Amino acid sequence: MAARILRYFAGGNTALGFYNLFESNLQGLQRIFILKGGPGTGKSSLMKAIGSEWAERGYDIELIHCSSDKDSIDAVIIPALSVGIVDGTAPHVIEPKAPGAVEEYVNLGAAWDSGALINQREIIGEINQRVADLYMAAYNGFAKALKIHDAWEKIYFEHMDFNKADQLTAGMLEQLFGDTHLTKSAIVKHRFLGAATPAGAVDFVPNLTEGLSNRFFIKGRAGTGKSTMLKKIAAEAEKRGLDTEIYHCGFDPHSLDMVIVRELGFAIFDSTSPHEYFPDRERDVIIDTYEILVAPGTDERYATALAEVSTQYKAQMKDAIAALAEAKVHRDQLEKIYVAAMNFSVVDELTDRVRTELMEWAASRGV
Repeated sequence: MAARILRYFAGGNTALGFYNLFESNLQGLQRIFILKGGPGTGKSSLMKAIGSEWAERGYDIELIHCSSDKDSIDAVIIPALSVGIVDGTAPHVIEPKAPGAVEEYVNLGAAWDSGALINQREIIGEINQRVADLYMAAYNGFAKALKIHDAWEKIYFEHMDFNKADQLTAGMLEQLFGDTHLTKSAIVKHRFLGAATPAGAVDFVPNLTEGLSNRFFIKGRAGTGKSTMLKKIAAEAEKRGLDTEIYHCGFDPHSLDMVIVRELGFAIFDSTSPHEYFPDRERDVIIDTYEILVAPGTDERYATALAEVSTQYKAQMKDAIAALAEAKVHRDQLEKIYVAAMNFSVVDELTDRVRTELMEWAASRGV
């Protein structure tokens, strides 16, 4: 059987700043390699190479993607080995702590020609400051967009039937869980459904829901109870001892966008922009909270106000994403400086060391 590669985000550029959910996904690991070193030191390449090698051996892996560069990864996890390799530099995972885990630091910065970098310390400092300023601008922009979004939600919230909302949720709990109760403690992992990246909104919904027998697509407008329903479903799954994947909103991490319970084979998620999908399997189901819960004619009655708030929101989000994109341009410039000062034979030696230690670890566990 081919290895399964699960892709998701555990860090996000949000309206609350950079938001970190890494700790939740490192729980239960017994061995963690923590990579140190700045941009251009090959951390992502090392993790991709190791992950690919173990996937080729038939082991499922998890790739945690970087919200500041969707093509880079911040961690690779090999569940069968109970091993994780993580980027240990700010802001991703500064000092990951997994109780009972053996943590080992791998310093890729050892491959730098320090003298070459010292000669460029002034320009490095200037670039780092520019990047920091741009990220702050992006976070401030997302925060302003969230306030606009709150106004958007308020229009629909004031025209919802909350009794129907409670009935809808109760019906979903019955449909999803029935009489299922497991005599174990649930393992709950918190992740992001998607992320605001320099390339715009990115998500891995098709990858995350692949192989699940039941998918529920929640349609509706802002403020129509989608996140509230998902929170109640997640709480019920945990109460019943079911391992639960809780996917937070990459814009507002206090909101939820998806819940997956693989032991029951279902995913239920907010399927509206910017992560809008449509059924393409026989057992896919749409749940339209606007149609079910909101007073008919609300869209038409508030068309002008809704159009204005939508325009404001999109403009603010566009500016914030542009700041992330500009920050990436400068980070790429910084990476070139570091790459020029790298001795990649040292990186290769460190990669081989990790490879060897992983093989020895696997052998010691009889895997």
